[in-house]
Amino acid sequence: MSGDAASDAILQRLTRLHPKAIDLSLGRMQALLTRLGNPERRLPPVFHVAGTNGKGSTCAYLRAMLEAAGKRVHVYSSPHLVRFHERIRLAGQLISEDALQILLDECERAAGDTPITFFEITTAAALTAFARVPADALILEVGLGGRLDATNVIDKPLVSIITPVDLDHQHYLGETIELIAAEKAGIIKPGSPVVIGPQSDAAYDVIEREAEKLGAPLAAWGRAFSAHDERGRMVFQDESGVMDLPHPRLIGAHQIVNAALAIAALKAQDVFKVSDAAIEKGLTHVAWPARMQRLTYGPLIEHAPEGAEIWLDGGHNPHAGAAISALLADLEDQRPRPLFLIVGMLNTKDAANYLVHFRGLARHVVTIAIPGEANAMGAGALYDAARAAGLNADPADDLDDAMTLVAARAQLDDDDAAPRILICGSLYLAGRVLAQNG
Repeated sequence: MSGDAASDAILQRLTRLHPKAIDLSLGRMQALLTRLGNPERRLPPVFHVAGTNGKGSTCAYLRAMLEAAGKRVHVYSSPHLVRFHERIRLAGQLISEDALQILLDECERAAGDTPITFFEITTAAALTAFARVPADALILEVGLGGRLDATNVIDKPLVSIITPVDLDHQHYLGETIELIAAEKAGIIKPGSPVVIGPQSDAAYDVIEREAEKLGAPLAAWGRAFSAHDERGRMVFQDESGVMDLPHPRLIGAHQIVNAALAIAALKAQDVFKVSDAAIEKGLTHVAWPARMQRLTYGPLIEHAPEGAEIWLDGGHNPHAGAAISALLADLEDQRPRPLFLIVGMLNTKDAANYLVHFRGLARHVVTIAIPGEANAMGAGALYDAARAAGLNADPADDLDDAMTLVAARAQLDDDDAAPRILICGSLYLAGRVLAQNG
């Protein structure tokens, strides 16, 4: 086999080890880790990151700042966009195909006939890799929830981080903010510092009670630290003073929050010394695909209307919709262009309440089913959701057809400015876009 074919075949087998894709529990994970020699006990200091939105970006800032300080950093994140290897970064480099094959084979043999979910067994593989390859720190992103997530096998993280909590995955985490916040707060461990982003009062109360119960020092946005934009700079403030910093490379007001969470987490620990210069370099060198990523070349761009400005974002819940629409409203104030959306979402998502944030902002919405995704919402159902959200919409067959429809709509509008096109609604769609666009 060549390329990633060998690991892809193993990964496909691993999806069949449990009848459910998601079955939140720690028992199976702990048993497998025991058979693997408990790699979770031999990890470098861990930054454990949970939350509804902003986890990936916060992890990206942490990694960029630590690496700017000369540290070797492991990172575990999910889902991947194009290749599974993106989920496991070893001391700065994506895991190699050969190393991934060996780990997956080892974990498959250790699991034997025991039912275990795909995320559990691949997380066990990642933890095994992190235990064997030397590094200074591990940034560990929660997959779903926190309390029963497969990553929640760390006894004493260096810092626990909880990004903003909102409604998402209610089928697994509960129907209220309080229940979801309780699941996220499950990563808090006795005595380990906790840093949390902006929260509703309901979520904050739940997290604060858990931190107090476990004697975990709590640093909360708006209480212990804050940050804001000031004349194109980022100003971070906490009890130690004010930092005048460059604006984060990732765009949007929500990225100031994510960057501030990373800074606060670094300040909450005393294992690493991270200088102001390293923080500044991290802010300006951070990279995180599919979070308001500007697409400027590739086959898909060639199908777009001439002069079009094309963006890609993987946000997929109402909270993300609010953040992205606010960013686009700012762009509209700065550089007016007619906005068109190409949207694909999973059938587990609240499409109407995601899309409603674009009412009055988007000229038109084109809906598609995410290519090759079994749990994709159909283009017709997504069209109905867009109409319910008060948006003009058309369904399309695929990405190329969607771009053709946008071009036709833009031509009909006869606007002087070339369109601004946002492809959005799912990280799975974002991955297909990046793969198709080369």
